[in-house]
Amino acid sequence: MTNSPATSGSPTSPRHARLALVAASVTVVLWASAFVSIRSAGAAYSPGALALGRLLSGAVVLAAVLLIRREGLPPRAAWPGIAVSGVLWFGAYMVALNWGEQEVDAGTAAMVVNIGPILIALLGARFLGEKLPPRLIAGMAVSFAGAVAVGLSMSGEGHASVLGVLLCLVAAVAYAGGVVAQKPALAHGSALQVTTFGCLVGAVACLPFAGQLVDEAARAPLSATLNMVYLGVFPTALAFTTWAYALARTTAGRMGATTYAVPALVVLMAWVFLGELPGLLTLAGGALCLAGVAVSRSRPKPPSKDPSKAPADSVGTR
Repeated sequence: MTNSPATSGSPTSPRHARLALVAASVTVVLWASAFVSIRSAGAAYSPGALALGRLLSGAVVLAAVLLIRREGLPPRAAWPGIAVSGVLWFGAYMVALNWGEQEVDAGTAAMVVNIGPILIALLGARFLGEKLPPRLIAGMAVSFAGAVAVGLSMSGEGHASVLGVLLCLVAAVAYAGGVVAQKPALAHGSALQVTTFGCLVGAVACLPFAGQLVDEAARAPLSATLNMVYLGVFPTALAFTTWAYALARTTAGRMGATTYAVPALVVLMAWVFLGELPGLLTLAGGALCLAGVAVSRSRPKPPSKDPSKAPADSVGTR
């Protein structure tokens, strides 16, 4: 039987904290790369078809790894969280975001979707009993200001419809709800189990778009299809697994705040791979995003131990 996070050692040990940070870093880098691939794939595939193709690609890879590792089915207690996160995050979020980005410019989409981490922190406090430390709140405020700056700088002469804004808002709510639902499931199942079956649930929820996927795949250029497969294998299969691994070892609020690094990385990748030279406002916004993440993930220094302030009854007792 596979060890769950609850049984595989203390999730708060220094070693686990370092591994969780590495896993979170892998996630944000791959999620940032997804924005570049979505530009190509989204030009040939409709929102639902793209989501289904991405999820099917990811599910095939995840199922193969699950079989190789012989992890089997997750425990019954993990299934409610898997089902909810699968429908909301893997399904509704991807479709709503793909559709919303066709209705609004990239900057507006980034600004609206980036309320997601704030919702995660609030929902985590309400339903998971997580605390909202001042550093987390301050860091998220700084990062959100950076995301707004990046969004404004990217908007340019873009367009924004009411439908598009609502779809991006739906995506943000689905993302937040999916993360908060996934957290309890990771107390019972492994990161690989929770991610694999969440991806499968999302794929099943997107099956109504199967006809569109088959029709569009026959006409899509190879580059668009390869980008769709990339989205499934790396930003979905790998990145969602490393996300789940890290989420099992920290709070949902802190993990949500970490994703504010994504806008900064998107700016950098667009510069390197697409030749899009960022302006001063974009660079400033990206720097704020990273600064906010650093603040939100920092911990206050423990109080120094001053022997002169030791309790009187403890002096000379050793």
